[in-house]
Amino acid sequence: MGAGLAATRVVAILRAENADRAEAVVDVLVEAGVRSLELTLTTKGALDVVERLAARVPAEVEVGVGTVLTAADVDRSVDAGARFVVSPSVEPEVIAAALRHRVASYPGAFTPTEIAAAWKAGASAVKLFPAGQLGPGYLKDVRAPLPEIPVVPTGGVDIASVRGWLAAGAVAVGMGGPLIGDALAPDGDLSALAERATAALAAARS
Repeated sequence: MGAGLAATRVVAILRAENADRAEAVVDVLVEAGVRSLELTLTTKGALDVVERLAARVPAEVEVGVGTVLTAADVDRSVDAGARFVVSPSVEPEVIAAALRHRVASYPGAFTPTEIAAAWKAGASAVKLFPAGQLGPGYLKDVRAPLPEIPVVPTGGVDIASVRGWLAAGAVAVGMGGPLIGDALAPDGDLSALAERATAALAAARS
């Protein structure tokens, strides 16, 4: 698992129609203390933004790419400067490519079988997705027989549930809409974003 994610236990997920406002949003998140940021390939222009960010963010800030589905996606992401890749599903070729590039990989899994398969394939941590459909109790039950697998609940995780997920054994949480809100829109509220980021990190620390 990446050092930035381990340090703050929150990965901010930026997903929008396009990446026009992504850099401004990242600047606010980094200023608030977020050290792990994911831009998804479903966002037009995401890799261009990753490349620019990778060249200027502090060394302790990790910028990664999400919705990575193929080895070619991994290659493109790493070429742009990504330090981790995230998938919505368990894709062995993505995990293998990440291992070759020596970047972290967080494949998405839903069942104990998928979680174990992702870990066996070489994942750095496993993204429990969509976590909001399951709840912290599910993670606690899964971790009983699989305590060695680091799990990052993502999808439907809001600020109020961060503590519950971490208490259930999550090593970190992935936060998209509940954290980002309208900030990626042209007139999105960046001040409100800063407040949510501060609250999310405080919840993770406690």
